[in-house]
Amino acid sequence: MSNQSQIHRQYIDGEWRSSDGGESFVSENPATGEMLGRFQEGTATDVNRAVSAATRAFPDWRGLSYIDRAEYLWGIFEELRDRHRELGEIVTMECGKEISEGKADVTEAWHMVEWAAGNARHPHGEVVPSEIAGKDSYMRRKPRGVVGCITPWNFPVAIPFWHMAVTLVEGNTVVWKPAEQTPWCGQALAELFDAVGVPNGVFNLVQGFGETGAALVDHDDVDTVLFTGSAEVGHQIAGKVGSEPGKLAACEMGGKNAVVITEHADLDIAIHSAVMSSFKTTGQRCVSSERLIVHADIYDAFRDAFADVARDIALGDPLDDRTFMGPMVDADQVEKFSEYNELAKAEGADVLVDRSQLDDAEIPDGHEAGYWVGPFVYELDPDADARVLREEVFGPHVALLEYEGDIDRAIEIHNDTEYGLAGSIISEDYRQINRYRDYAEVGLGYANLPCIGAEVQLPFGGVKKSGNGYPSAREVIEAVTERTAWTLNNGSEIQMAQGLSADIKTGE
Repeated sequence: MSNQSQIHRQYIDGEWRSSDGGESFVSENPATGEMLGRFQEGTATDVNRAVSAATRAFPDWRGLSYIDRAEYLWGIFEELRDRHRELGEIVTMECGKEISEGKADVTEAWHMVEWAAGNARHPHGEVVPSEIAGKDSYMRRKPRGVVGCITPWNFPVAIPFWHMAVTLVEGNTVVWKPAEQTPWCGQALAELFDAVGVPNGVFNLVQGFGETGAALVDHDDVDTVLFTGSAEVGHQIAGKVGSEPGKLAACEMGGKNAVVITEHADLDIAIHSAVMSSFKTTGQRCVSSERLIVHADIYDAFRDAFADVARDIALGDPLDDRTFMGPMVDADQVEKFSEYNELAKAEGADVLVDRSQLDDAEIPDGHEAGYWVGPFVYELDPDADARVLREEVFGPHVALLEYEGDIDRAIEIHNDTEYGLAGSIISEDYRQINRYRDYAEVGLGYANLPCIGAEVQLPFGGVKKSGNGYPSAREVIEAVTERTAWTLNNGSEIQMAQGLSADIKTGE
């Protein structure tokens, strides 16, 4: 556990090093307001030191076999499993999500490490037929070099390993900047790398704010940037990196996700899926649903049942197993949530549930300084020219949208946003499900399920404004490796494809 009297340092080149600057910042428990630890703020100089260490370490690290690199990851895997409860509590205390989610965050991390390390023994590359019988053609990959990883606070253990596990097994080195809201989680993961003896410079941690992340993105020796976070920041990164030849960025960003509930839905599954999609992690998942698109035939029954659950959702101490919703992560998120709630009213919403300002009796004893809110649920015309229907709130802010007509009308409403991350359809009609599957603009689709619940073997990312890559699972390999198409001539003469003449002609 973190020592509150200690100022935690950066982890660079296999050592805990003091920051170049004198600034530090505090991590606090969003449920209580209590300080969890103090951490040094990294500077551009610290980022340069970390990138330089990663650059020096790269040749030897890439020179190891996949299997040897994966052995270090198996050590991380064991540490994550052995410290499951401890790390889960750190996640819960630092980002506020209830304890089953805190532990699931750690479980997802070891699943990703297991997948990446296991993939080291799987086939790599492809044999591709050639037109010429005497030629062998095949695909090979090689690591790009130094990868900068920038990760969010809401999954402070799982998402870093989405980025880093595959990246390291593929032979790259890493400089990681965690979210400033969850530096203790960053510290804990760096301690795991240190404990398993990963070679110096292969993994580096620099804590800090946006300026630290910008220094990492801007560094000439960072070959790839993996980013998960807000659309605003992600688009800046994608634009910056995309303008520099030889650099790549894979950015997974936010969403304005929806659950479509058709006239053929099972109402119990619909309510269960909508509640999970909208209120798990206090609505602070990039895949959380802020829109519920419900057919008129079942709208009244759904609305009444969903509102009843929203009024009674169990808020409380996130370390208590009886809690469903913990606090929001910080004051900024509470302010944003409140502003969008007021905007919804101004844009004509009919408010059904407003627990945005809780009574004192609803806040657990000893947690009065936390960032507590409850669900905000409202009805609105799906054709309204309303910002609240198109802009991401990132909280338990949910619009109910009634529609008439066929599944194409529901999909039209669903797609009426610049985002395209996640979505779900609830229906017992497979034709409706398949129509949604083919025409909903999402990177992550679900049927008769909440639109949350990623599994590590599936790529995680979106379309439209929600992303320009998939910094997870097999797809991240595309971002952190270079692909070479090799052709080998086995014959004693040169023959060319497409009937191209290989004759050398001279003036004789």
